[in-house]
Amino acid sequence: MKHGIYYAYWEHQWKANYCYYVDKVARLGFDVLEIGCGSLPDYSKEQVSELKKHADDHGIILSGGYGPTANHNIASKDPKVRENALDWYKRLFEKMGELDMRMLCGALYAYWPIDFSNVDSKEEEWKRSVEGTRLLADAAAPYNINLGMETINRFEEYLLNTADECIAFVKEVGKDNVKIHLDTFHMNIEEDDIGTAIRKAGKLLGHLHTGECNRKVPGQGRIPWHEIGQALRDIQYDEMVVMEPFVLMGGEAGRDIKIWRDISKGASEEQLDRDAADAVCFQRYMLDWNR
Repeated sequence: MKHGIYYAYWEHQWKANYCYYVDKVARLGFDVLEIGCGSLPDYSKEQVSELKKHADDHGIILSGGYGPTANHNIASKDPKVRENALDWYKRLFEKMGELDMRMLCGALYAYWPIDFSNVDSKEEEWKRSVEGTRLLADAAAPYNINLGMETINRFEEYLLNTADECIAFVKEVGKDNVKIHLDTFHMNIEEDDIGTAIRKAGKLLGHLHTGECNRKVPGQGRIPWHEIGQALRDIQYDEMVVMEPFVLMGGEAGRDIKIWRDISKGASEEQLDRDAADAVCFQRYMLDWNR
């Protein structure tokens, strides 16, 4: 099991100097840095080379997270939007391949944050999303990239809110590189029983995000970590576990995640670092059944 963190814990925007965060997470005891993929298709060869060298030199695995913008909605009613989205993802997969990135996760089946005033029927959206995700899977396969379909709470998405829905979706897509992606923050809202949801996902679970119900780092809330750890043991989950805390107001991230108060309580970057280092030790202890 590899333990990681999403860069945006420290940031207000959906892009950053990822070399800086490679250095940081290596120092703090992580195995994985999850980066935002929105800007990757526009990276130069020099930027790709620099980031890859940083990751290799520090022994850090890179994974990718993306909340697709509306113009990257693979399930759009507009065929031109779907076509342009597929072209954009193809450019992204090429850059991910150069960086040896093997996981792209998020609401890849639609877009995020969704505009609920302009949604189609769930049945029609689901059908288009299945078709579009199959195309994404085929485009990602030559680069050995897995796609994690993230189940997201009802206030941010409407297509996949629960593990049961994600299981049905992934099975209908029917591609080996399309996986279930669960997140403890969203499961805390939507699932009757978090452990049962993980067990149902079973071998289809390809990625796990962790975070507390208050969006703080693991260990600073009331998520049932013992229950989660036992469920991961039961299904012998051995993929990445990436914490995705959000505690800072402001910027694109604060707006989209709906952080309307300073959850960090004025923490300095040094304090955020200490909290992250403590959290990865806590997470390894609670979840890493094969350590």
